[in-house]
Amino acid sequence: MIHEYKSGGFNIVLDVESGAVHVVDELVYKLVPKLEGLVRHDVPQAEALLYETAVDYIKENAFFGLESEYSEEEIQEAAAEICELANSGNLYQHDIYEQYVDSLKDRETVVKALCLHIAHDCNLRCRYCFAEEGEYHGRRTLMTYEVGKKALDFLVANSGSRKNLEVDFFGGEPLMNWEVVKQLVEYGRSIEKENGKLFRFTLTTNGILLNDDILEFANKEMANIVCSIDGRKEVNDKMRPLRGGQGSYDIILPKFKLVAKTREQSQYYVRGTYTHHNLDFAQDVLHLMDEGFEQISVEPVVAEPTEDYALTEADVPYLLEQYDFLADEIIKRRKEGKFVNFFHFMIDLEGGPCVAKRLSGCGSGSEYLAVTPWGDLYPCHQFVGKEDFLMGNVDEGVVRTDIRDSFKSCNVYTKEKCRECFAKFYCSGGCAANSYNFTGSVNGSYDIGCELQRKRIECAIRIKAALADFADERDNAGEFVCS
Repeated sequence: MIHEYKSGGFNIVLDVESGAVHVVDELVYKLVPKLEGLVRHDVPQAEALLYETAVDYIKENAFFGLESEYSEEEIQEAAAEICELANSGNLYQHDIYEQYVDSLKDRETVVKALCLHIAHDCNLRCRYCFAEEGEYHGRRTLMTYEVGKKALDFLVANSGSRKNLEVDFFGGEPLMNWEVVKQLVEYGRSIEKENGKLFRFTLTTNGILLNDDILEFANKEMANIVCSIDGRKEVNDKMRPLRGGQGSYDIILPKFKLVAKTREQSQYYVRGTYTHHNLDFAQDVLHLMDEGFEQISVEPVVAEPTEDYALTEADVPYLLEQYDFLADEIIKRRKEGKFVNFFHFMIDLEGGPCVAKRLSGCGSGSEYLAVTPWGDLYPCHQFVGKEDFLMGNVDEGVVRTDIRDSFKSCNVYTKEKCRECFAKFYCSGGCAANSYNFTGSVNGSYDIGCELQRKRIECAIRIKAALADFADERDNAGEFVCS
C-alpha cells in the first residue's frame, strides 16, 4: 500500500508495508501511484528489465499526460528512480505481516505490565474524568498493601521468562495512598533477584500532594513520572479544579517544573487533555514548552457526544490545522536548537515496534491488566467498573479466559477499517477501550480518533523530513530515505 501526501512543502511517499519513507520531486510523486499496479515487488527482478517494462507501460499510456510538463527523458529518469526503489524493497512491497496473525493469537499469554489502581479517590474534580472522580463506577477506597503485594506476586507468576516488568501506580490520585506505594516498591525490589525480574515502576499524579520527600523517592525508584496538567492556566483550571472549585494550576506548575529539573528533562512527561473548549490546543502545548517542559503530551478528550466538552466531527478540520501548526513550530524550535519532544509526534522510522506491537498494540487484556483496590482484574484502566469485562482477581488469577482471548485476537486485520488504512502499523489499531465505547466492539474504530491519529503520523514524518532536510543544508548530507 502506498500513501502519498503533501505537507510543509514536501512530497512524501510512504510505503506502508516496508515502512520506507521517501521525499520526492513532483514528477516522481505523480508517477508513483500510476506505476503501482505494474511494478509490484513480488520477486526481485533484474533492474534493467523492470525499468524497460515500466517505460513501455508509460509509453502505452501516452505518458499519462505528463509530457506537457516534462520531457520524455525526465519521465524515464523518474521511472528509473521508482524502479530502483521497488527493486531494493523500499517501494510497492506486499504485506508481510498478516501471516503472523494466527501465531499471535496462539502464543503463550505472558503478563508484562500492571496498572495498579492504588487509590479510587481523588483530590481534584476533573470534568472529563472517565474514572468518575476516581470512583470508577464504584466506591471510594484505597488499595491495601496486602492486595498490592498479591498483585505483584501475580505479575511475577504470570510473566513467564520475561525479565522486565512494568507497574504503574495509578488512580484516582496515587499520592493519596503514598505509604502503600512505597511499601510495594520496597516489596517489589525485595523479590526481583530471587525471581530473575526487574520492576520498572512509574507514577501518574496530578501533583497536588507532591512534595520534596515524595519527589526524592520517586526520582530514585520511578522510571517515569506522568504529570497531569492541561496547559494554559485558564484551560487547566476550567477542567481540572479542586474539590472546592478552585483552580489547580498555581499549585502544580512549580512542582512539575521541579520534576523536570530534578530528572534532567527526561523520564517524565507533562500530560494534558484538550477538549471542545480549547480547540486551539497547540497554544497549550506551546505554553508548556515556554514554561520549560521538554517532554509533553496533550491528547484529545474521549467523551460521550452529549458532553459539552466532547469533540465533534465539525471540530476535526480545525484540529488537523492545529497539528500542522504545531509541527511547524516544533521544526522551527528544533532548528533554533530548542529541544522538545511532543509525545504524539514520536515515530521510529528505522526500527519501530516488534511485529506483535505493530499488529495488536498495547496488549490490553492479555499482556497488560488493571488491578482495582480490592484486587479485581480488568483489561485496562478504562474498562475498570464495566462488569462485563471483569476477568478475575489477584487471588484466583484470570478466570474469564474468553475475555483474554478476545483481546488477544484483536488486531489490525480484525478491524475492518484498519485493513486499508495507511496508519495501521503505527497506531496498531488504536485504543480498544475507545473502540468499544463508541462502537460496542473492541474490533470497531473510533472515527474521530482515527482522523486525528492519521494527521499526527503525517506530521511526525514531515518533521523527520524537515529536520533531515535541515541537516542536509547544514552538513551537505544525502537524500532523506528512511526504511
